[in-house]
Amino acid sequence: MRRVRHEVGRGPEALFAEEAPVPELGPGELLVRAEAIGVTLPVVRKVREAAEPVPLGGEVAGTVVAVGDGVTGFAAGDRVTGLCFSHAYAELAVLHQAMASPVPDRATAVDAVALVRSGLVARGAYEAGRPRPGDAVLVTAAASAVGTLALQYAKAGGASRVVAAVSSADKEEFVRAMGADEVVLYEDESWGAPVDIVLDGVGGELLNPAVRALAPGGRLVAFSSGGGTIDAYELLIRSASVIGFQMAAIARGKPDVYARWLEELWELHHNRTLRPHVFAEIPLAEAARAHEIIESRRNLGKVVLIP
Repeated sequence: MRRVRHEVGRGPEALFAEEAPVPELGPGELLVRAEAIGVTLPVVRKVREAAEPVPLGGEVAGTVVAVGDGVTGFAAGDRVTGLCFSHAYAELAVLHQAMASPVPDRATAVDAVALVRSGLVARGAYEAGRPRPGDAVLVTAAASAVGTLALQYAKAGGASRVVAAVSSADKEEFVRAMGADEVVLYEDESWGAPVDIVLDGVGGELLNPAVRALAPGGRLVAFSSGGGTIDAYELLIRSASVIGFQMAAIARGKPDVYARWLEELWELHHNRTLRPHVFAEIPLAEAARAHEIIESRRNLGKVVLIP
C-alpha cells in the first residue's frame, strides 16, 4: 500500500511517499481503507519540531476492511471515521474502536473528516466555557477547521456578539460568512469591547492578549497544542479563569457524553446549523503541500488528503 512517511528535517518538505506493508491489527482495532484524511495542526507542529521521525496521525474516514480480536459494534463494510494516532497518511489505516464512529449514509468521507473531530473539539471547548445566553464570545484561529465551527456553535448558542480573531485581514469576509459579527487581527493593539468567553486554538504569544480581551469574570478556554504562559496578574485583575480542554479526555472518560455530542453533531450538520468548510482536497502523495498550506496560515477551513 501507499503511505507517507516523515524523515527528520525542517518543515513540511520532510514528508515522502513510499510503499509499505499492510498494518497488522491488534485487539480492538479496525483496518480502514481510507477515502479522506484530515490534516491536523498538532501533527503539522510535530513535523516542524521533531528531532526524530514521528508517525503522521490524523482523522481518517473510509470503509472497514478487517477487524481485530474483541471488536464489537463494527464489521467489514461499515463506513467509519476516527482519529488515528499511528500512520494515518496511508491507503490503509488502523483505528481503535474506541476512537471510531459510524458515518451516516447521507454523508461523504470528506464531510466526516471536516466535521467530526473539529466539530467535537469546537463543541467541547464552547461547553467548557460555561456559556450563558447573551455572552460575548471571541474565537482565535477563527478561520481554521475548529474555529469556523466554534463560531457557528457560539452563534447557535445565543451569543450576543461573536468575534473572530485571525492572522490577516484577507480572512475577514470568510469568517463573517461563518458567523462572526466582528473581526480583529492578532496584531491589533485592542481586540475591541471585552468578551465573556475566549476560545483559544492558538496558544503561545496569543494567550495574554486573549486574557486581556476578557471582561470581569470571563473565561479563557485553552484547547491548543501550542502551549504558552499566562500572566497570573492579568487573571487576578479581571477575576478571570483559564480552563483547559482536551477532546480525548471526553472520548475516553465520558463515552456517554461523547456519543450524545456525536449524534447531535451529525443532526446539526444535516439541518445546516453547522457548515464545515473544506479549503483543499490534496492527493496523499502531496502531503507536504498540505502541511505547507497550514503552516503558512493560508487555509480557510479544513485541508483534506485524498488517497
